[in-house]
Amino acid sequence: MKRWAIVKGVALLALLLSFVLFPSLRVFAESLNPERIGEWLDEAGGFAPLLFVILTATAVVVSPIPSLPLDIAAGAFFGPFLGGIYAVGGALLGAIASFLIARLLGRGLIEPILGGHINFCSECSDKLLTRIVFLSRLLPFISFDVVSYGAGLTKISVGKFALATGTGMMPLTFAFTYFGSVVSVGPAVTIATGVVLVALFFLIPRWIEKKDLLGLRHHFRHEKHQVLRN
Repeated sequence: MKRWAIVKGVALLALLLSFVLFPSLRVFAESLNPERIGEWLDEAGGFAPLLFVILTATAVVVSPIPSLPLDIAAGAFFGPFLGGIYAVGGALLGAIASFLIARLLGRGLIEPILGGHINFCSECSDKLLTRIVFLSRLLPFISFDVVSYGAGLTKISVGKFALATGTGMMPLTFAFTYFGSVVSVGPAVTIATGVVLVALFFLIPRWIEKKDLLGLRHHFRHEKHQVLRN
């Protein structure tokens, strides 16, 4: 318990620090471009892959930092294939970190206002939300960062989240490392669509249970569910 308390404290401190540094991060984000990133990687020498992975993971955890310049720089510096591998690896690490921060700090706070069996069932959430997270990773107009934090508030397992994120992000990430800015969408749009999707993480399970959305209710019945109902 003490160990978890320390972990939560560190996560909360990091989150508060990000809010304090938000103005500086915005300035830094606006100055970030593929050429500048390429210079950093060149100066890092043999540590360039590690530096890039850390930068990419940080860009996911700290939302104001854009990921697209990093993907473009990866393709130019490492080559499209290795650049894509490093970009996927870094973004996946950042997504898992964001997921765990939200799980540690936020899940307990929202549980009192949640209802329905699926919203409290890891097995059911894995069945439903894994597909939704996977689809969200295929679409460039949905915020990668917002979805990562939002998924941590649900009961989807970290393994299923990582699988859906890693496989879903590959096509778009490799497209960026090969071709550069294939699709450019404003941050306000991506954040808004991300928030809507996170809301659906919790609303869709309720609609399935209450209104039998698309006739899906029977797909989420299992022995544990029957025990809880009884």
